Formats: sequence, structure tokens, C-alpha cells
Amino acid sequence: MDWLRYLFVWLSRFNHCRGFGIQSPSDYWFVRYVVNEHWPYYQYEILGKNDDWLTRKLGRLYFRLANWRQPTIIESDGYQEYMQAGCKRAMFGESLEMVRLTLEGDYRRRLSSIYNKVSDDSVLIVEGIGHDTNFWRELTEDKRVRVTFDLYYCGIVLFDKKRHKQNYIINF
Repeated sequence: MDWLRYLFVWLSRFNHCRGFGIQSPSDYWFVRYVVNEHWPYYQYEILGKNDDWLTRKLGRLYFRLANWRQPTIIESDGYQEYMQAGCKRAMFGESLEMVRLTLEGDYRRRLSSIYNKVSDDSVLIVEGIGHDTNFWRELTEDKRVRVTFDLYYCGIVLFDKKRHKQNYIINF
């Protein structure tokens, strides 16, 4: 049943493949070479051998995000193995360089505390954006948020104030 849903999502977002329609060179590069990179990375063989397809897919994305951003401290309650493989010097703790937020518990209060500490280099990964689409819409419309990438299974939020506000739907 998961494969049927995966196929439906992929087909409904087909016109958003591999950076089609993205005018910003940096956003195009990000989508093309971080989000939708299809070449096998050096750690793929040993990471997530026993994970289901969605956990492995998200884990590999988080691996590439950590590899791209090279954060010194990552705040996450899951996927540490993938993120640590992407950035060997990264440690896990309280930081806002790279934060993973799941839509469980009191996530709105956690987001408000994150907003008070973000910098231009911060990356927020919101997992499960399909569970609360109103929350995701509010997040994309917030004045502190500059660029968002809707990957259906998760969302990526960038806060760089030098960039123009933009929301992308990506076939991931």
C-alpha cells in the first residue's frame, strides 16, 4: 500500500522534478545536488540496512543535508546515524544550525522557541508536514522564514534574510 501512495505522490508532483521551474541558481543547485541527488554516496552501503523505505529515504536526505551544511551541532531526536555520517565533526545537542522538528507533542511551542534562536545559516527540517497542512502553510507565510521546500514527507526551511521569500514544491 505504501508503494501505491508513493507512486501517486510522485505522479502528482511530476512537473516539479529535479528543479524544473526554479529560477534561483542556488535553489536549483540545492534541489538538484542535495535534495534529489541520485548518485550513491560513500556511506549508503552501511547506513539503514534494516530500515523501511521511507526511513531510509529521509535518512539519506538528512545525510546529504548534513554533508552540504557541515553543522558543528545538530539538534535531532532521530536519524543521528545518518547525520553523523554526513558530517563527522557534528555533535548532537542544543543548537540551531540544523534542527529536526517532528509534528508530535507540543510542536508549536517548540517552534516558537526555535524562532527566537535562529540565524541566517539555520536549517529547519519539519517532518510530517502532511499531518498538519495548516501548520505548514503558517510556517511558509511567517515573515522570519525565507525559503521553504515542500518535499511531501518533510519540509526544509531556510532563514537567510538576504534571500527573497520563496516556497517550492519538490518531487522528492
